Amino acid sequence: MAKLLFELNVENRKGYSLPQLQVPKKEIHEIIPDRFIRKQPAGLPQLSENEIIRHFIELSTMNHHVDKGLYPLGSCTMKYNPKINETIATSSCLKELHPMQNTRLTQGALALMYELSEYLCEISGLKAVTLQPAAGAHGELVGLMLIRAYHENQGNPRENILIPDSAHGTNPASVTISGYNAIKIKSNDKGLVDLNDIKKNLDENTAALMITNPNTLGLFESQLKQINQLLNQAGALLYMDGANLNALLGIMRPGEVGVDVLHFNLHKTFSTPHGGGGPGAGPVGVSEKLIDFLPVPRVNKKDNQYQLNYNYPKSIGRVHSFYGNFGVMIRAYAYIRMLGSKGLKRVSENAIINANYLMKLLEHHFQLPYSGPAMHEFVLSGSNQKEKGVTTADMAKRLLDFGFHAPTIYFPLIVREAMMIEPTETESKETLDQFAECMIQIVNEVGTDPELVKNAPHTTPVSRLDEARAVKQPDIRFKG
Repeated sequence: MAKLLFELNVENRKGYSLPQLQVPKKEIHEIIPDRFIRKQPAGLPQLSENEIIRHFIELSTMNHHVDKGLYPLGSCTMKYNPKINETIATSSCLKELHPMQNTRLTQGALALMYELSEYLCEISGLKAVTLQPAAGAHGELVGLMLIRAYHENQGNPRENILIPDSAHGTNPASVTISGYNAIKIKSNDKGLVDLNDIKKNLDENTAALMITNPNTLGLFESQLKQINQLLNQAGALLYMDGANLNALLGIMRPGEVGVDVLHFNLHKTFSTPHGGGGPGAGPVGVSEKLIDFLPVPRVNKKDNQYQLNYNYPKSIGRVHSFYGNFGVMIRAYAYIRMLGSKGLKRVSENAIINANYLMKLLEHHFQLPYSGPAMHEFVLSGSNQKEKGVTTADMAKRLLDFGFHAPTIYFPLIVREAMMIEPTETESKETLDQFAECMIQIVNEVGTDPELVKNAPHTTPVSRLDEARAVKQPDIRFKG
């Protein structure tokens, strides 16, 4: 296991040279009060430049990331991020902008934001977009705030949001935080939303149905038009979670089937880095009914000039400092411009092909609870292996020994011992074949040497951790 930089410390070794101090020490004391001046050295490790570089290179190979290998986390769309996006986003003319600069000096940035909003409207079939939300879950909250503002404007704020049991995992939390009651809707035997259960729970107190499409089983919710008719009759709105939009680009536009609110995960579908809590971006698109309530400021275009407009009296106000995560917007904009409409459609087509190909390779080795054609992801069950004493978590840990990140496990909750697998469009057939071979080998090991799987991983820098204890008793500080 790699040593910490503090453990590599060698007295008086250094990898830098600084110019002579130009300010006499006595003047420093005159400028800086004594209480701000260190009495003891900072205790930083003393190392040469190449030692530092090698240390961090070694750490980077210990950590799994998209540049290193397949990252099949279902519902996360961990696709490879083109490096041209990074180059553009880090150009000085963009990264050195300050959000408080006069709009005369930021016309290019405002044009980028305006055009990105227009692209997202075109992709989704919705009428307007706010770029402010900082991530998908934040987008959900903003969408629910817009729904509340709409109903309050109608004279009845309503109390309930219907959520299918196959919805994205953050939906119930967002509903609760926004002050609504979450009402669970069952799935039918095909893994789709049960229309009869919607009818049973839908009434004049329903504000919206919050549906994920494709749902977390990787299945396309083909009843959206019927669902929307039911909602319209009750005066309720249709919210679509856009976490799985990577399956729909150029194939289906949610606004055309009656969706009123949709959040986009720019850090998923539109290929910007994500993980570790950020960065992210969760723009929200809306139908005509909700435009007046969008957050301010909004970027408007008038006489070929771009402006920040705050003059929307019914707006829910600002939901993010300044105008959103601009660095993520740049990457998403570059990605969309690079691919164009035909390229975006191929993204979804290839994501669907990859998921179905991988599902076919694995379906006879695990339980496949729902056999309908997959979209961009699919869900297997490790129930057969659990009967032999090996859990889905055990198999996920064993997969690390083969150099692959594990898929999402134990979600969705409606599938026992679930494994939600999303290969994305950026993985080759050879990579998918290799992943499938490793999964099948693990299944064979469950039958021949279950202890090997139950005690995995064996080749990682640390063995299996006590995850519950790690959360409750984090030890993240070096004490020399």
